[in-house]
Amino acid sequence: MRLTERQLAVLEAASATDERTVAEIGEETGLKPETVAGAAFDLADEGLVEVASVADETLELTDEGRKYVDEGLPETRLYRAGLDAGADADPVSMGAVIGDAELDGPEVDIALANFARKGFGSVDGGELSIAADADPDADPEATALAALADAGDEGLDAGDLGVEESVIDRLDSRGLLAVAESVTRTVTLTDDGVDALMTGVEAAEMVGALTPELLASGEWRDAEFAEYNVEAEAETARGGRKHVLRRTADRVKDVLVGMGFQEMEGPHADADFWINDCLFMPQDHPARTHWDRFALDVDPMESIPDELIRRVESAHRDGWGEDGDGYHSPWSEEFAREVALRGHTTSLSMRYLSGIAGAELEPPQRYFSVEKVYRNDTLDPTHLLEFFQIEGWVMAEDLSVRDLMGTFEEFYRQFGITDIRFKPHYNPYTEPSFELFGEHPETGEEIEIGNSGVFREEVTGPLGVDCDVMAWGLALERLAMLTTGAEDIRDLHGTLADIDFLRNAEVSY
Repeated sequence: MRLTERQLAVLEAASATDERTVAEIGEETGLKPETVAGAAFDLADEGLVEVASVADETLELTDEGRKYVDEGLPETRLYRAGLDAGADADPVSMGAVIGDAELDGPEVDIALANFARKGFGSVDGGELSIAADADPDADPEATALAALADAGDEGLDAGDLGVEESVIDRLDSRGLLAVAESVTRTVTLTDDGVDALMTGVEAAEMVGALTPELLASGEWRDAEFAEYNVEAEAETARGGRKHVLRRTADRVKDVLVGMGFQEMEGPHADADFWINDCLFMPQDHPARTHWDRFALDVDPMESIPDELIRRVESAHRDGWGEDGDGYHSPWSEEFAREVALRGHTTSLSMRYLSGIAGAELEPPQRYFSVEKVYRNDTLDPTHLLEFFQIEGWVMAEDLSVRDLMGTFEEFYRQFGITDIRFKPHYNPYTEPSFELFGEHPETGEEIEIGNSGVFREEVTGPLGVDCDVMAWGLALERLAMLTTGAEDIRDLHGTLADIDFLRNAEVSY
């Protein structure tokens, strides 16, 4: 029998009575582990050895997990600060408790997302209450983190941690522990392998690769080439790939450009005038308070045409057109010039429709954007503090609701979604208005995927537009949920995103 030198070395190092690991054989033979594994699989194909695999999972703390072992989980710190403030007796201001808990940046959202989930209490109307029966000391997540900290750099097997698998999954999704998976392969001689060694095996000098030197010299004609087992297991190699949300956004852009739309762009931080006032949103509307809006401590925006401000103010105070009535409520130019993070990309539509962005406004016209917006929402499976909105509008004469619905049906058909439902809705800036709903492919639940309507005269009139404009704002993440089957918007991006899901999720084409 003839074997390659590496195969013969592995065969001689293997034992018929003991399982020897690839690492042990590699240390004895001086071969790399991957070389030993390849030779072992070749020998197994010849029936000379048996190769067995055992998968192990080791749990280790991440840097964020170590931080929370030292400082306490954000939700636990929020609980203790609330307890010190007397929230177990009467509700207290959430803002004050957050300050006392020394929560910064993302920790605030993390604390609020897990506070109620663990039964520590509730947050309602900006006030925090502590549950009388809550016991953070019995929190299995904190217990698991402490056990991993005691284990040090060696980590622990999942079975040795002493908590339910769901707790491990939760800590993994929060990025507080890392699951290191390893496969240990062992090699054992078979009876045929023993017989081969007894009868004698000849080491053949085989060539593993065809090189330019072999070709130039002609030695390839007499060389004996090693066979390759293309079905042998190999280490998984993962290359970079574009994020599923970015790929969905690119697909959306391709579809809309194919439907004749041009792309808009503009500032993330903009004057309240463009974000809300141009949309005929009253200045005392709840959506324009700090509960729903991210105001910025910067200088007010001066570069707004004075004549346009006067027309928009007139629409708010007195209405627009013969039948206009307006709100008869306070209106402040100072407030209109204040700068905030845009809560919707309709601010771009207002800039373009007003002509200030340099758009061609001779109807018909179609424009869109796929950009990020910011809202002070409560985090849940369908809401984030920042997300992407698919903004679009069509300017033409004599537009109808059928035009609006038909545009949506054609757009979503490009993603394989043919069952879109429309629900009449109220918006201050469109009439008629519709919410859009689609059915989630995994749960069967109807989720809201957008808002739409035909702009009111109070919106288009002050901008100088004298024909119909239908518009919409669709959620990119919720479209991605429909096309990928994700059940939680936080699976798509953020600290809770599932890496395996992002590696394997596909975009519908």
